[in-house]
Amino acid sequence: MMDEKPFEAPVVVELGKVGRYRTVTTTKEAVECLLMRWPDNRGLRHERALDACFKVLDGHRSTVDARNAFIAAARESDVLVPGPMAAEHMRAA
Repeated sequence: MMDEKPFEAPVVVELGKVGRYRTVTTTKEAVECLLMRWPDNRGLRHERALDACFKVLDGHRSTVDARNAFIAAARESDVLVPGPMAAEHMRAA
């Protein structure tokens, strides 16, 4: 089984329907979200996030790089859940 390369802190994104949150805790989860669940409004940061995540999974970059690139892509596509809302979601989960 491939090492999932955990993030140092989770990232919460809103994918699919409004109010449907997903807490992403690993690079492998980030790739799955970017490939399978991401909205159609993808841009350059989405592409960079996939590249960074694949390089992390291959052992060529750090998980910090993958997490930062994933956050940038989430901001670009307007799916990043802000800190206080994310913290509230994680407490409720």
